[in-house]
Amino acid sequence: MNTTPTRAFPPAGLRRPGRWAVLPAAVLAGAALGGGYGALKTPQYAAISYVIVVPAEKSDPAAALGFAQAYGRVATDIAVTGDAQVWAGVTADTLRKNVQAATSPDAPMISITARAEKPAKAVSMADGVARALVLNSTHVAGSTGVKVVQFSRATKPVSPVSPSAPLSALVGACAGGLLGGLVLLVRPKRGTARGEARHSRQTPAAPGTPGAPASSAAVPAPAAASHQPEPEAV
Repeated sequence: MNTTPTRAFPPAGLRRPGRWAVLPAAVLAGAALGGGYGALKTPQYAAISYVIVVPAEKSDPAAALGFAQAYGRVATDIAVTGDAQVWAGVTADTLRKNVQAATSPDAPMISITARAEKPAKAVSMADGVARALVLNSTHVAGSTGVKVVQFSRATKPVSPVSPSAPLSALVGACAGGLLGGLVLLVRPKRGTARGEARHSRQTPAAPGTPGAPASSAAVPAPAAASHQPEPEAV
Protein backbone atom coordinates (compact mmCIF):
# COMPACT_ATOMS: atom_id res chain seq x y z
CA MET A 1 0.00 0.00 0.00
CA ASN A 2 1.49 3.29 -1.17
CA THR A 3 1.32 6.16 1.30
CA THR A 4 1.92 9.78 0.37
CA PRO A 5 4.59 11.27 2.66
CA THR A 6 3.59 14.34 4.63
CA ARG A 7 5.10 17.50 3.15
CA ALA A 8 7.39 19.24 5.61
CA PHE A 9 7.12 23.01 5.75
CA PRO A 10 10.41 24.84 6.51
CA PRO A 11 10.40 27.64 9.05
CA ALA A 12 9.05 30.98 7.92
CA GLY A 13 12.54 32.58 8.19
CA LEU A 14 13.98 30.05 5.66
CA ARG A 15 11.19 30.55 3.17
CA ARG A 16 11.88 34.31 3.00
CA PRO A 17 15.66 34.84 3.06
CA GLY A 18 15.33 38.37 1.64
CA ARG A 19 13.58 39.56 4.77
CA TRP A 20 16.86 39.53 6.73
CA ALA A 21 18.24 42.21 4.43
CA VAL A 22 16.20 44.72 6.44
CA LEU A 23 18.85 44.84 9.20
CA PRO A 24 21.92 45.81 7.11
CA ALA A 25 19.78 48.14 5.01
CA ALA A 26 18.57 49.91 8.15
CA VAL A 27 22.13 50.22 9.47
CA LEU A 28 23.39 51.71 6.21
CA ALA A 29 20.44 54.10 5.97
CA GLY A 30 20.95 55.29 9.54
CA ALA A 31 24.68 55.80 8.99
CA ALA A 32 24.05 57.77 5.80
CA LEU A 33 21.44 60.00 7.43
CA GLY A 34 23.54 60.56 10.55
CA GLY A 35 26.69 61.31 8.59
CA GLY A 36 24.85 63.69 6.30
CA TYR A 37 23.36 65.52 9.26
CA GLY A 38 26.77 65.86 10.93
CA ALA A 39 28.40 67.09 7.71
CA LEU A 40 25.70 69.63 6.82
CA LYS A 41 25.01 70.99 10.31
CA THR A 42 27.00 74.09 11.22
CA PRO A 43 29.44 73.33 14.08
CA GLN A 44 28.78 74.99 17.42
CA TYR A 45 31.46 76.38 19.73
CA ALA A 46 31.07 76.93 23.48
CA ALA A 47 32.81 79.50 25.67
CA ILE A 48 32.52 79.71 29.46
CA SER A 49 32.96 82.78 31.64
CA TYR A 50 32.93 82.71 35.46
CA VAL A 51 31.79 85.32 37.98
CA ILE A 52 31.70 85.14 41.75
CA VAL A 53 29.43 86.80 44.29
CA VAL A 54 31.25 88.38 47.23
CA PRO A 55 29.70 90.01 50.31
CA ALA A 56 30.21 93.72 50.95
CA GLU A 57 31.66 95.11 54.13
CA LYS A 58 29.69 94.28 57.27
CA SER A 59 27.49 91.80 55.37
CA ASP A 60 26.72 88.20 56.15
CA PRO A 61 29.09 85.96 54.13
CA ALA A 62 26.38 83.28 53.91
CA ALA A 63 24.16 85.67 51.95
CA ALA A 64 26.56 85.53 49.01
CA LEU A 65 25.59 81.92 48.30
CA GLY A 66 21.89 82.75 48.21
CA PHE A 67 22.41 85.75 45.94
CA ALA A 68 24.58 83.62 43.64
CA GLN A 69 21.63 81.25 43.12
CA ALA A 70 19.35 84.21 42.44
CA TYR A 71 21.72 85.84 39.95
CA GLY A 72 22.14 82.53 38.18
CA ARG A 73 18.41 82.22 37.59
CA VAL A 74 18.01 85.71 36.12
CA ALA A 75 21.37 86.00 34.37
CA THR A 76 19.97 86.08 30.84
CA ASP A 77 17.21 88.52 31.79
CA ILE A 78 19.71 90.90 33.35
CA ALA A 79 21.93 90.60 30.29
CA VAL A 80 19.03 91.42 27.96
CA THR A 81 17.95 94.46 29.97
CA GLY A 82 21.59 95.58 30.07
CA ASP A 83 23.94 96.11 27.17
CA ALA A 84 25.11 92.52 26.73
CA GLN A 85 23.57 92.18 23.27
CA VAL A 86 25.33 95.37 22.20
CA TRP A 87 28.72 94.20 23.47
CA ALA A 88 28.26 90.76 21.89
CA GLY A 89 26.79 92.07 18.65
CA VAL A 90 23.77 89.75 18.74
CA THR A 91 20.05 90.11 19.34
CA ALA A 92 18.32 89.64 22.67
CA ASP A 93 16.58 86.50 21.38
CA THR A 94 19.96 84.98 20.49
CA LEU A 95 21.19 85.58 24.02
CA ARG A 96 18.17 83.87 25.56
CA LYS A 97 18.51 80.81 23.33
CA ASN A 98 22.28 80.32 23.37
CA VAL A 99 23.39 81.41 26.85
CA GLN A 100 22.99 79.29 29.99
CA ALA A 101 24.00 80.06 33.56
CA ALA A 102 24.81 77.39 36.14
CA THR A 103 25.46 77.77 39.85
CA SER A 104 27.22 75.67 42.47
CA PRO A 105 25.52 74.58 45.71
CA ASP A 106 28.82 74.85 47.61
CA ALA A 107 30.34 78.09 46.33
CA PRO A 108 28.87 81.47 45.29
CA MET A 109 30.13 81.05 41.72
CA ILE A 110 28.22 81.36 38.46
CA SER A 111 29.36 79.81 35.17
CA ILE A 112 28.03 81.41 31.99
CA THR A 113 28.15 79.21 28.88
CA ALA A 114 27.53 80.70 25.44
CA ARG A 115 27.21 78.77 22.17
CA ALA A 116 27.76 80.23 18.73
CA GLU A 117 28.79 79.25 15.23
CA LYS A 118 32.09 81.13 15.57
CA PRO A 119 34.51 80.84 18.53
CA ALA A 120 35.00 84.60 18.84
CA LYS A 121 31.25 85.16 18.92
CA ALA A 122 30.82 82.63 21.73
CA VAL A 123 33.53 84.40 23.76
CA SER A 124 31.95 87.83 23.30
CA MET A 125 28.52 86.52 24.31
CA ALA A 126 29.79 84.84 27.51
CA ASP A 127 31.87 87.86 28.56
CA GLY A 128 29.02 90.22 27.67
CA VAL A 129 26.58 88.45 30.00
CA ALA A 130 29.19 88.35 32.77
CA ARG A 131 29.84 92.07 32.37
CA ALA A 132 26.12 92.79 32.56
CA LEU A 133 25.89 90.89 35.86
CA VAL A 134 28.84 92.82 37.28
CA LEU A 135 27.31 96.19 36.36
CA ASN A 136 23.87 95.27 37.68
CA SER A 137 25.23 94.08 41.01
CA THR A 138 27.18 97.33 41.38
CA HIS A 139 24.00 99.37 40.98
CA VAL A 140 22.10 97.42 43.67
CA ALA A 141 24.98 96.62 46.02
CA GLY A 142 23.69 99.11 48.59
CA SER A 143 20.44 97.14 49.04
CA THR A 144 21.69 93.58 48.53
CA GLY A 145 24.95 93.80 50.44
CA VAL A 146 26.77 91.73 47.80
CA LYS A 147 28.39 92.36 44.46
CA VAL A 148 29.39 90.27 41.46
CA VAL A 149 32.99 90.36 40.28
CA GLN A 150 34.67 88.81 37.24
CA PHE A 151 36.42 85.61 38.28
CA SER A 152 37.60 84.27 34.91
CA ARG A 153 37.09 85.53 31.40
CA ALA A 154 36.06 83.16 28.61
CA THR A 155 38.77 81.61 26.48
CA LYS A 156 38.49 81.05 22.76
CA PRO A 157 37.41 77.44 22.05
CA VAL A 158 39.55 75.46 19.64
CA SER A 159 37.16 72.61 18.84
CA PRO A 160 33.39 72.48 18.35
CA VAL A 161 31.11 70.90 20.91
CA SER A 162 28.59 69.69 18.33
CA PRO A 163 28.98 66.04 17.18
CA SER A 164 31.22 65.47 14.18
CA ALA A 165 30.19 63.70 10.99
CA PRO A 166 31.77 60.30 11.94
CA LEU A 167 30.15 60.40 15.36
CA SER A 168 26.78 61.32 13.86
CA ALA A 169 27.14 58.47 11.36
CA LEU A 170 27.90 56.03 14.19
CA VAL A 171 24.88 57.17 16.18
CA GLY A 172 22.69 56.93 13.08
CA ALA A 173 23.95 53.41 12.32
CA CYS A 174 23.15 52.28 15.87
CA ALA A 175 19.68 53.78 15.66
CA GLY A 176 19.07 52.18 12.27
CA GLY A 177 20.25 48.78 13.51
CA LEU A 178 17.95 49.04 16.51
CA LEU A 179 14.94 49.85 14.35
CA GLY A 180 15.81 47.08 11.90
CA GLY A 181 16.12 44.57 14.73
CA LEU A 182 12.73 45.57 16.08
CA VAL A 183 11.21 45.00 12.65
CA LEU A 184 12.76 41.53 12.47
CA LEU A 185 11.46 40.67 15.93
CA VAL A 186 7.90 41.55 14.94
CA ARG A 187 7.65 40.12 11.43
CA PRO A 188 8.80 36.49 12.01
CA LYS A 189 6.04 35.89 14.55
CA ARG A 190 3.39 36.79 12.02
CA GLY A 191 5.01 34.67 9.29
CA THR A 192 5.34 31.66 11.58
CA ALA A 193 1.69 31.93 12.63
CA ARG A 194 0.58 31.96 8.99
CA GLY A 195 2.80 28.95 8.18
CA GLU A 196 1.48 26.95 11.11
CA ALA A 197 -2.12 27.75 10.19
CA ARG A 198 -1.52 26.65 6.58
CA HIS A 199 0.17 23.45 7.74
CA SER A 200 -2.70 22.61 10.10
CA ARG A 201 -5.23 23.02 7.28
CA GLN A 202 -3.34 20.68 4.95
CA THR A 203 -2.54 17.94 7.49
CA PRO A 204 -5.60 15.75 8.33
CA ALA A 205 -6.28 15.27 11.99
CA ALA A 206 -5.93 11.79 13.41
CA PRO A 207 -9.09 10.01 14.44
CA GLY A 208 -9.95 10.46 18.05
CA THR A 209 -8.31 13.87 18.37
CA PRO A 210 -10.42 16.98 18.95
CA GLY A 211 -11.66 18.37 15.66
CA ALA A 212 -11.28 15.12 13.75
CA PRO A 213 -14.38 13.88 11.86
CA ALA A 214 -16.32 11.25 13.71
CA SER A 215 -15.81 7.82 12.17
CA SER A 216 -18.78 5.63 11.38
CA ALA A 217 -19.71 3.24 14.13
CA ALA A 218 -18.60 -0.30 13.51
CA VAL A 219 -21.49 -2.60 12.62
CA PRO A 220 -21.31 -5.74 14.70
CA ALA A 221 -21.25 -9.01 12.77
CA PRO A 222 -24.39 -11.16 13.01
CA ALA A 223 -24.17 -13.70 15.75
CA ALA A 224 -23.87 -17.28 14.65
CA ALA A 225 -27.09 -19.26 14.99
CA SER A 226 -26.95 -21.61 17.86
CA HIS A 227 -27.08 -25.31 16.80
CA GLN A 228 -30.05 -27.07 18.21
CA PRO A 229 -30.27 -30.90 18.10
CA GLU A 230 -32.88 -32.39 15.75
CA PRO A 231 -35.75 -34.34 17.41
CA GLU A 232 -35.40 -38.09 17.23
CA ALA A 233 -37.82 -40.01 15.03
CA VAL A 234 -40.23 -42.30 16.89
